[in-house]
Amino acid sequence: MALTKRIIPCIDVDVDDDGNAAVYTGVNFEDLQYTGDPVELARRYNDAGADEFVFLDITASAEGRETMLDVVERVADEVFIPLTVGGGIRTREDVKETLRAGADKVSINTAAIERPELIREGAEAFGSQCIVISVDARRRFDEGGEHYVQVDGESCWFECTIKGGREGTGRDVVEWAAEADQRGAGELFVNSIDRDGTEDGYDVPLMRAVSDAVSTPVIASSGCGGPEDAHEVLTEGGADAALAASIFHFGEYTVQEVKEYLDERGVPVRL
Repeated sequence: MALTKRIIPCIDVDVDDDGNAAVYTGVNFEDLQYTGDPVELARRYNDAGADEFVFLDITASAEGRETMLDVVERVADEVFIPLTVGGGIRTREDVKETLRAGADKVSINTAAIERPELIREGAEAFGSQCIVISVDARRRFDEGGEHYVQVDGESCWFECTIKGGREGTGRDVVEWAAEADQRGAGELFVNSIDRDGTEDGYDVPLMRAVSDAVSTPVIASSGCGGPEDAHEVLTEGGADAALAASIFHFGEYTVQEVKEYLDERGVPVRL
């Protein structure tokens, strides 16, 4: 029997002008707009039949601050499905404290690229199933990469970025994904900066390239505009899970509608 594919809502959390945690939605990691309260949204998605839930503190790494663990604790109290928390996690102690706050998994991007040994340290201390390596990828149409794909008749590679997409690293996404897999990552959480918030569909060439290079489950993120996009990335893109934000936040589709669409087309999901 085929493993079921997962549908995962995600919230991007930042601190508002009054110092309170708030959910924001943007396009290409920019132009963030207030969307709602993180605890309220967590409660909604838990009740909506989501398979998992992702909480990303989107400015913690760029600002060099700790993850807002008090908010994580309140969110964890509302969800009874696996909770992944990312943003500002730099050390094994950070992983420990985030798990203690109620997370089931931690998502690490910047710190893992800067010190890859953190992946093995986290996997050995807490189990590889807890360690999710997040990759913020952007397309590059130059000769700096290692793994190229054809996109609209042009050859491109994908670059890893850090600090919420603010800094390029020069590292090839496919090469880094394979290394993270070998170092003990339990999952890979692949974001496309080019598709983020656009609702134009996932970056299927990106997801396919990563999925083909690793044995670790791949969570596809960025660009979902509806059930058909989830179907495409889970089939043609080879992803194990489809993550979405805007379509759920703004009521364009429900988690159940996406799952029913997939089920009708033979994609195994938990209804």
